[in-house]
This record gives sequence, C-alpha cells and structure tokens, in this order.
Amino acid sequence: MPAVTSATHPFGSLLSAMVTPMTADGAVDLAATVRLARHLVDAGHDGLVLNGTTGEASTTHAPEKAEIVAAVVEAVGDRAYVVAGAGSNDTAHAVRMAEQAAEAGAHGLLVVTPYYSRPSQAGIVAHVTAVADATDLPVMLYDVPGRACVRLAPATVDRLAADDRVVAMKDATGDVVAAAGAIVRTGLAWYSGDDSLALSFLAHGAVGLVGVATHAAPEGFARLFDAWRDGDAATALDVYRSLLPAITALNDAGFQATAAKAALVELGVLDSRACRLPLVPFTDDEAADVRAGLAASGLLDVVAGTDRA
Repeated sequence: MPAVTSATHPFGSLLSAMVTPMTADGAVDLAATVRLARHLVDAGHDGLVLNGTTGEASTTHAPEKAEIVAAVVEAVGDRAYVVAGAGSNDTAHAVRMAEQAAEAGAHGLLVVTPYYSRPSQAGIVAHVTAVADATDLPVMLYDVPGRACVRLAPATVDRLAADDRVVAMKDATGDVVAAAGAIVRTGLAWYSGDDSLALSFLAHGAVGLVGVATHAAPEGFARLFDAWRDGDAATALDVYRSLLPAITALNDAGFQATAAKAALVELGVLDSRACRLPLVPFTDDEAADVRAGLAASGLLDVVAGTDRA
C-alpha cells in the first residue's frame, strides 16, 4: 500500500472504476489487466477500484475476482490504493467477496447498496455491517440509486459513518447539495461517482473521483486534480471543459464498461473490446462515436485526416 495514508484521502484522489480486460473468447486477460493498471498509475492515478460495475463484477466469478485483485496489488499496490468491490444483493455472497479480496491483498472494500431486492434502510445497515465485520479493511460505501433502485437515506449514511471501518463514500446520486451537507455532518471522505460532476463535487467538499472517462484521459484528470489542490480553480475549470467531449462519449449512452473498453482500444491501451453477456462490445459505428469524443478532447492526434492513437 502507498506509504502515506491520509484520513482525508483514505483511497487517494484519482481512481478509475477499472474495466476488466478480456480476450476475444471472454476470458479474463490478466496480463492486459496488469498493463492497464500500470498505465493508469503511471499516468497519475493514486487508486484503482476493481470488480465494480465497470469491471463487470456481475459476470466475473469468485476465483477471477481474487486473481484480478492479487495481480493488480502485486503490480501497483505499492504505488496506489487497490479497492475491491464486495457488492451483491446476497449478503453472504458479499461477505465471501470481502474475505477473498482481503486474502488477495486489497487495501479497501467498495460496498454497494444491495440491488434488485430493494432492501429497507435497516436492511442496508445490516448488510454493510456484515460485510465490514468480515475483514479489517476500510470500507467505501457506494450510493448508486440508478442501479440499486434504493438511495441511502441521510440517517442511514450517518449511522454507517459512525462505524470507524466506514471511511468513504462513492456518490453516484448526482446530488451535490446533499453531499455538501453530508460531508460536514459525517466526516466521510467523499468521492464523486460521476465524471461529469467531478469538479462540482470537489467544489462542494469531495476529495476525489472514482471515474470512467479517467481510463481515457488519466493525465487530464490528474491535471484537473493538481490544479484544484493548488487552488487554481480557473485552470481546473479549463481542463474540465476540455475533457467534456470524452466524458460525454464514455458516459452518455449508459454503457460505461463497453464504452471505456472501446476508448482504450482506440487509444492502443487494450487490444480487445470483448466483454461478457449480457453486455456486448461496441460496434465499429459506436466505437467511432467514442473516437470522435476522444479526438474532440485532444486525446488523439489527427494528421492528414487520419486519427492516430
């Protein structure tokens, strides 16, 4: 784990919800996973989230998840925080994922609100507590009502924040005003879960981003965070505006995992857009739209009418 641990930035500042590279036949490509992790950390990431939604956690299996965590920890775990998803609508399953992630060397856990089953707020507290009890790892909550169908109530966040093991929140609610109050009220380290709101969340007291477009523009997001930390809001805003075409291209269709893989192929970081059903890889036409967004953000060279990564 990185040598310096901060209570205000327990998992760093700039993280990607990292995709899980796969071969053409749908097998997890561990070599490509390690290359991608190194690429992101070399380009300015100080944290990575593995086995989350964008990592296709719903269709990768327990041994694969553990192998992914172990490989990435070995590759970059001395330079970046490695947070492992322990998300499920089955609490016992989430507990097993947490235990396996800890055994594989993860530095923290991402615990999403149980999805599909739509539990009560009391059920959410019991679920998170059971997962936290399974290991000694610090926990980042993940509030994503668009996928989980349930939003964490303010009282629930307060109750969970009282647990010393719960140290952070990945907020994908889009509600920066509520976040501003919750940050002060709970003392949790707040991370935007939405690329397009990264700067807004920083302005409201967040400490970082768990992003998707960060795959395609790691240096750009690193510049944004550096400028913000330096108190240069004007430069941070300029960088953010330059990244908007790429942010839109990777997020607006709502298929972040497949869009991020398409972008990484366009940039020459990955060799394959492959994923697992029910996700399907982007078509050439869809990838062309992603490419256009990357080019508009200055992430591709355009020479004599030909794009070059």
